[in-house]
Amino acid sequence: MTESNHTRINRVLWNRDADDYQRRNAPQISQQAFTGDIAWGLWGIPESRLGVLGEVAGKDVLELGCGGAQWSMALARRGARPVGLDLSERQLGHARRLQRETGVRFPLVHADAERVPLRDGSFDIVFADHGAFSFADPYRTVPESARVLRRGGLLAFSRISPIYDMAAPIEADHASDRLVYDYFGWHRTELPDGTVEFGLPYGAWIRLFRECGLVVEDLIEPQPGPDATSTYRDADDLAWSRRWPSECIWRTRKA
Repeated sequence: MTESNHTRINRVLWNRDADDYQRRNAPQISQQAFTGDIAWGLWGIPESRLGVLGEVAGKDVLELGCGGAQWSMALARRGARPVGLDLSERQLGHARRLQRETGVRFPLVHADAERVPLRDGSFDIVFADHGAFSFADPYRTVPESARVLRRGGLLAFSRISPIYDMAAPIEADHASDRLVYDYFGWHRTELPDGTVEFGLPYGAWIRLFRECGLVVEDLIEPQPGPDATSTYRDADDLAWSRRWPSECIWRTRKA
């Protein structure tokens, strides 16, 4: 399979933005690399509250779209055997820097989540906190995730909610209280900076999981607390996310 056009575009843009992304969001995402505390999504809702991954000690874990690999470092501190994969060379450079700073080492793979260069049935858990499931085509990433999972393995990932995507004008800073885009046929979106994002309606996700031998165990729509803070979003976004789901977390199991 040859590299897709959107993959090349997203690689260039993520390499360009990696340094600023890591600097801007360090207050929210970097501490878990040092403490092992894990928090999901834009609002940093703790894994201890959501229970998405469960016990990870002794398990082989693949993070798709790991960025600076802060999540994988936290999982390693919890006894997992992680592998971090990312499209961006620059992001993986930050992951290597953090590995030196923390002393936590594990394999890092420079690759496309649509073409994972790892063996079938290698992992107990495949996951992403946004990451590849926002910026790669789900019709390629989900089959690849299922392929590298062992029988009974867990695929779990967070991403922007379809409700938020339908209500957020591309050119605006915040989501509306009205739907502004069509829901049916939704798949690929090009942002003003050129970044290509992907998503699917809920039913299309479920059908895709089933076709790949994955059983849906849960769809979590986390609501941030009234005092939540985020390096990704502001107070207006918090008010919106308190009323409607801005994110969702799929939890599926390989049958």
